[in-house]
Amino acid sequence: MNSEIFFDLSGKAARLKALEDLQSLPGFWADPDTARTSVQQIKSLRNWLIPYDTLNSRLNGALEMAELLVAEPDQSMLADIAKEAGELESAAEAFELQAMLQGPDDSRDALLTIHPGAGGTESQDWAEMLMRMYVRWAERHGFEVAVLDLLPGEEAGIKSVSIEIKGEYAYGYLKAEKGVHRLVRISPYDSQSRRHTSFASVFVYPDIDDSIEVDLREEDIRMDVFRASGAGGQHVNKTSSAVRLTHVPTNTVVSCQQERSQTKNRATAMKMLRAAIYQKKLEEQEAARAVVEATKTDNSWGNQIRSYVFQPYTMVNDHRTEVKIGDVQRVMDGDLDTFIQAYLKRFGGKAA
Repeated sequence: MNSEIFFDLSGKAARLKALEDLQSLPGFWADPDTARTSVQQIKSLRNWLIPYDTLNSRLNGALEMAELLVAEPDQSMLADIAKEAGELESAAEAFELQAMLQGPDDSRDALLTIHPGAGGTESQDWAEMLMRMYVRWAERHGFEVAVLDLLPGEEAGIKSVSIEIKGEYAYGYLKAEKGVHRLVRISPYDSQSRRHTSFASVFVYPDIDDSIEVDLREEDIRMDVFRASGAGGQHVNKTSSAVRLTHVPTNTVVSCQQERSQTKNRATAMKMLRAAIYQKKLEEQEAARAVVEATKTDNSWGNQIRSYVFQPYTMVNDHRTEVKIGDVQRVMDGDLDTFIQAYLKRFGGKAA
């Protein structure tokens, strides 16, 4: 464990002790908002310190086993300590990776949207393939997934999708996926079986909670209602329950058709809008362009962060880290951790 991480953990331990002492004082719950914030901070600090204590305890146990092994050589003990050493190495690497996720929003849930580039059905199919890939990734990590809004294509694929992914550090990991993704394959929609190149853009926002204030004035928000598309039965086809919100000053648009209730869809859309505006404000404070404008590069050649090649060979190449994986299907089934870890190690959890 490097010294910077250890020093930071020492500071976290001191803050946790102070918060726990504060929680034990009479009148702690007199201010519910302050109490709720303190409880969230305690939970976050414990999520750091408990894994570290567990890792440290296992390491001390392994060192004791090694000392015994030196004094009394034993083949079965040698196999046990070799196995433990391998597991400890993986655990230490995972913990150090978590140490890179110290941004103010890294521990939050994520809102992920996908939009196909030019190319009609082929690009729309690629967007749906990416949606499946991220859903599979989330399932691998035990995260909860909810499709908030989905607009299907006319023939196949999707025109857009918004997904909520709930899990510890979901945003911290998925922010590595923000950008344009390029597909090269022989198109199943081309009668002459020619090779096509398609693009789709991925946007990722932190899912903020009510404790963070975002100034959204009702007069700046335009609401449109429409009939939800896709599966859902007769109710979906007959009622205008889907909601689209437009923040006029920034031209930020979100929509939700997850629920049958227009009221519930509006509430979810408001959460999505607050997250998008919050992310923009953060970017402005950091003297960067607003998040949507910063990531809305053309869905075309030269702007991609990653290429997925199915023909004439198979390869997934991340152009920021130069990590390459030859098993395309494994990646499309949600095995993205190699790319995400390489990104975090190279850029320290910051935007590339």
